[in-house]
Amino acid sequence: MTDLYPPADDRELLRQAAAAHTAATREVEAFLRRLPTVPDPADVTEYANLLTREDQTRGDRDAAADAAGLTIASLEPDQGQ
Repeated sequence: MTDLYPPADDRELLRQAAAAHTAATREVEAFLRRLPTVPDPADVTEYANLLTREDQTRGDRDAAADAAGLTIASLEPDQGQ
């Protein structure tokens, strides 16, 4: 019997991880657009939470890229040589 929902391949998982990272980055941008001139402690906390999520999704995207064969040693000019 044929599986109606075949498992996602590494490329699809990478696309999903990239989409999640894009969404997290857009949430940071939306927050910054509505940020008041003088942030209060709640704004600082929200910003920290948004940055944490963005960082986590970037890590997930990078791991998915590695799994899909897109491993990059380093983006720094003096690293990875």
